[in-house]
Amino acid sequence: MADGIPTWEEVARDYGRFLYTVAYRLAGNDDDAQDLVQEALLRVRRGLERYEPGSLEGWLARIVTNVFLDDMRRRKRRPTSALPDDPDRVVPPAPAADLASRELPAHLQEALAALPQDFRVPVVLCDVADQSYEQIATTLGVPVGTVRSRIHRGRRLLRTTLAEGAA
Repeated sequence: MADGIPTWEEVARDYGRFLYTVAYRLAGNDDDAQDLVQEALLRVRRGLERYEPGSLEGWLARIVTNVFLDDMRRRKRRPTSALPDDPDRVVPPAPAADLASRELPAHLQEALAALPQDFRVPVVLCDVADQSYEQIATTLGVPVGTVRSRIHRGRRLLRTTLAEGAA
């Protein structure tokens, strides 16, 4: 790591699991998370020369979050077509999800994935990526008060969803 700036290979090797964990919590499934990580690593490669040494995890979380948000915007503009009735004939089954999917119980991951994007992103950045409110505000381009409100409301929605599922 020259001058505190890692190489792309070091980022991919040392922070790949971190990127995947954040991506999985945002996307809610393995395939989309892998796509997000791949695109994030491409952006890291293009942006590494401009990286200012500091919180590398914060920078990486911001990149994967922006990739996720860009993907969500793109999906809203371009609807997807449905898969055939038997997708296993066309697409082979995906391998079992990585460690990140095993860290949270399935019902909690489902509740997290069901959160509206405006609440899911700040909750994931805070509770999974361990970002400060200020870092989240910078990533999302919103005031810190908005971040606090969205995290509070997101956590409340999670509690309600989980309580209803337990009943």
